[in-house]
Amino acid sequence: MRGENMSIILECNNLSHKYGKKTALDDISFSIETGKVVGLFGPNGSGKTTLIKKIVGLLLDDKQSVKIDGKPVGETTKAIVSYSPDRLAFKGNRKISYLLDFYELMYDDFDRAHAEEVLAGQGIQKDECIGKLSKGTCEKIQIILVMSRKAKLYILDEPFSGIDPVARETVIRIMLQNMSEEASLLLSTHHIQETEQIIDDAIFLKEGKIVFQKSVEEMREESSRSLNDAYMEVFR
Repeated sequence: MRGENMSIILECNNLSHKYGKKTALDDISFSIETGKVVGLFGPNGSGKTTLIKKIVGLLLDDKQSVKIDGKPVGETTKAIVSYSPDRLAFKGNRKISYLLDFYELMYDDFDRAHAEEVLAGQGIQKDECIGKLSKGTCEKIQIILVMSRKAKLYILDEPFSGIDPVARETVIRIMLQNMSEEASLLLSTHHIQETEQIIDDAIFLKEGKIVFQKSVEEMREESSRSLNDAYMEVFR
């Protein structure tokens, strides 16, 4: 288990959201402790991305249902959250060095030396043009940049969508190698079997509601089930 002295880094209380008449999130409540890796699982349309957008402040929350490190979502919380969306945040013909410059300018906690070291270790050169790289390589770059911040909370929305199975293990190592023991990670993914080894707690979303929320260790002790088995039982 990562981290010994646990406190709450993320708290959601009675969080709801609608798109017109369609309910995307329905009265969701949960919290994440410091030092924890939490998996957010569910089929397409279950509300995972909407939930993440509420947490990072891309969708307004007038009721202040979300608190990060005890504070309502805003400029203060954005400084301690490092977020990777479910699609590439960059494209075009700029070089990777431009992205490094951008992150260094935008984020005081960005460890450029670490990012350059990890990029080089993956055979990715700073002078390469983004537009000439594969989708999988670009996604790997995005994860490296996001995880090279010294954030308190990392939020990754489907970070493996364009990455082949062999490379996923490498990306998982990249995700974890720069996290401090006190940092937390909220990971939304469909790749349960590949990520189960790093998940402390699991949350299953279905039609905007939490239908399963449990410690993975507790789940195994109770029923000897894998996380994938639990997912299949809930969503079959």
